[in-house]
Amino acid sequence: MGRKYFGTDGIRGEIGTYPMTPDFVLKLGWAAGKVLANQKNPLVVIGKDTRISGYMLESALEAGLVAAGVDIRLLGPMPTPAIAYLTKTFRASAGIVVSASHNPYQDNGVKFFSSNGTKLEDETELAIESYLEKDIVTVKSSQLGKVVRVNDAAGRYIEFCKRALPSDVKLEGLKIVVDCANGATYHVTPHVLAELGAELITVANSPNGRNINEDCGATSLDMLSKQVVLHEADLGIALDGDGDRLMMIDHTGATVDGDEILAIIAKHRLKNQTSGNDIVGTLMSNLGLEQSIQKMGLNFHRANVGDRYVMEKLKTHDGILGGESSGHIIIRDRIETGDGTIAALQVLLAVIETGRSLHELKHVMTKYPQTLINVDLSGPVDVNQNSKIQEAVQSAEDQLGQRGRVLLRASGTQPLIRVMVEGQDETETTELADGIAEVVAAEALAS
Repeated sequence: MGRKYFGTDGIRGEIGTYPMTPDFVLKLGWAAGKVLANQKNPLVVIGKDTRISGYMLESALEAGLVAAGVDIRLLGPMPTPAIAYLTKTFRASAGIVVSASHNPYQDNGVKFFSSNGTKLEDETELAIESYLEKDIVTVKSSQLGKVVRVNDAAGRYIEFCKRALPSDVKLEGLKIVVDCANGATYHVTPHVLAELGAELITVANSPNGRNINEDCGATSLDMLSKQVVLHEADLGIALDGDGDRLMMIDHTGATVDGDEILAIIAKHRLKNQTSGNDIVGTLMSNLGLEQSIQKMGLNFHRANVGDRYVMEKLKTHDGILGGESSGHIIIRDRIETGDGTIAALQVLLAVIETGRSLHELKHVMTKYPQTLINVDLSGPVDVNQNSKIQEAVQSAEDQLGQRGRVLLRASGTQPLIRVMVEGQDETETTELADGIAEVVAAEALAS
């Protein structure tokens, strides 16, 4: 049975457009509450990022959950991984995040964590969806849920993050620029880094409800790059709006992406025998990462795109480290979800203990040039069954041999096919990608 409302990362959309409307989110809260109501003393924690619409959706969820008889702890603006952590520490039945992650402020979403701080199982999401088809029935007044605001949520998470480093490690001597994307980490990550001794310059940490992810954060690195060079900093840290994604800038102003971050952490933890033998990337992870991990003597596995699938693959192989090129980094012996602050601290630990710069450390892997083309579809086309498309792909793969790879992937949200070609020569990869894209476009037009 397919899911009607839940995507790979909860329910998300533009505010005011179904399903991101107050009436739907009210019912979503009630439906989730009905699923949880069978538990003894059901309790849910709710946090949000800094979008102006967060207050509206939080209130709607609150009303629905209370109507179903569920108690609530309101955390206020908090990073997504913090809500996962606090779900566990409060022994809550579930955690709810009101956020659209790296999307612009006009969007928002609702995603859930289980009592273990992990994404909900498919069965639980389907159970919630089944209640969305029913009419709301409020419990008796004596059974209504109670709501309490948690005033020390940020402090709890700050201390948790600091414990990710050994107690004798300090960040003194490091000059860091941190970009909080005007999002949920604005009152958390700067305190973590400062309390650990770093000299800190903060940017994009003045949220106003509308500037989240606006020309800043992990999806827009130009401003941070300029600030790192301007202040002659050792490195820059860029988080996204809900704090589960990390990108970095080295002292030259160059980007260090999720693949390089994962390779740095894997190499350093291997030295300390705490990396495990299995590292998980995605179908989009650079071939250079795979080769780097294999040279370390570790196993590299590719999952479908999405941190949900990275986690599933990590569990299958009992792995500790996994991540995406976009900066979702999962370090399972620290927290069971992507956490930009925790991942940054692991990179900083490598910088401190090796005495090497981030610029030096990132050369643990050599990035292959990667060309990505989005082909808008004028008609339906199955790239796996279309003989002409498969011939074009096979021809490119034969030309690349062991020097590269080809990937075609349908978008899950838009009518387009993503054509990716990776190889040692950028000119060659671009030519091959253009050729495949032309065939895809022609076949879509002919369908």
